[in-house]
Amino acid sequence: MFELTAENALDYLRTQGWIGNEPAQAVTLAGGVSNLVLRVTTPERHFVLKQSRPQLRTRDAWFSDVERIYREQEVMQLLHGWLPKVVPEVLHVDRPNFVFAMSHAPVAATVWKGDLLDGLLNVNVAKNAGLVLGAMHQFSTDRRHDMERFRDHAVFVQLRVDPFYRRVQERCPDVAAAIEPLIQEMLTRKEALCHGDFTPKNILVHENAGFTLVDYETAHFGEPAMDLGLFCAHLTLKMIRTPERKQEFVKLLRAFWDGYAHMLFYESITELERRGVQHLGACLFARVDGTSPVDYLPEEPKREIVRRLGRAILLDGVVRWEQVWQWCERELAPENP
Repeated sequence: MFELTAENALDYLRTQGWIGNEPAQAVTLAGGVSNLVLRVTTPERHFVLKQSRPQLRTRDAWFSDVERIYREQEVMQLLHGWLPKVVPEVLHVDRPNFVFAMSHAPVAATVWKGDLLDGLLNVNVAKNAGLVLGAMHQFSTDRRHDMERFRDHAVFVQLRVDPFYRRVQERCPDVAAAIEPLIQEMLTRKEALCHGDFTPKNILVHENAGFTLVDYETAHFGEPAMDLGLFCAHLTLKMIRTPERKQEFVKLLRAFWDGYAHMLFYESITELERRGVQHLGACLFARVDGTSPVDYLPEEPKREIVRRLGRAILLDGVVRWEQVWQWCERELAPENP
């Protein structure tokens, strides 16, 4: 594999014929841990160049198959036809070097994770996130014949099941038995095309609360409830970070769920909610005790609140979003710091 850098990318692109001899610039984009991602700028356009890496940039050792980028490319090519305003277009592919180029989000777009951490809580973005995820799940169940090539879970296991769920089982043995059925369902259920990393860091927000959704390397045909749990975990973590704004975060979560439920017809929404809440419990633990904990909750008392909520869900029979939000309203009150 020819390993790309910001310094050699332009020569590579010209050799590939993807750009000409016009002046151009390649800049490394921050935020990811598993790939090299470059923004390429020419006089005519911006586009993104992406190459997978075998070792992820995390505190703990974490490796994954570089061929995961093939899955990402193929999923994007499929989804762009369904959701062209949300999913980037694949422009060029170099499979021997595990590279592809894709269209760029609007230059003024902002990463939703950053917006949320800065206190910009846009309920319309949350509603649209629910609509988009619901559409992805529903469309894929309607087109199961296109999903057979995405049934393999190998990369999803490397990047989500092992470092999130199984690592939590090792480090938090009191919830290990409750997490095991979730793992088994993720490995066996074939129900919808799942993003696998549907989180605010992969949502690039632009005008009118629209957004571009990126990072599909963990996508697979499997258990959609994991997408629900992981997304809601990230909003819940940010609520715990700023408990004085808990009611606003609950509005975001409720808007997301309303948007998602509006798109769903293939499954009992009550059953999917139950499973989604259970995955929320596991993902809360994963983001404080897994291989790659979030970087914005360094305070141990707040991390312990996350664990308490995770235990309430996994061990005490919490099965509805409203129960979760009521717990947060109660436990994040000023008299319960």
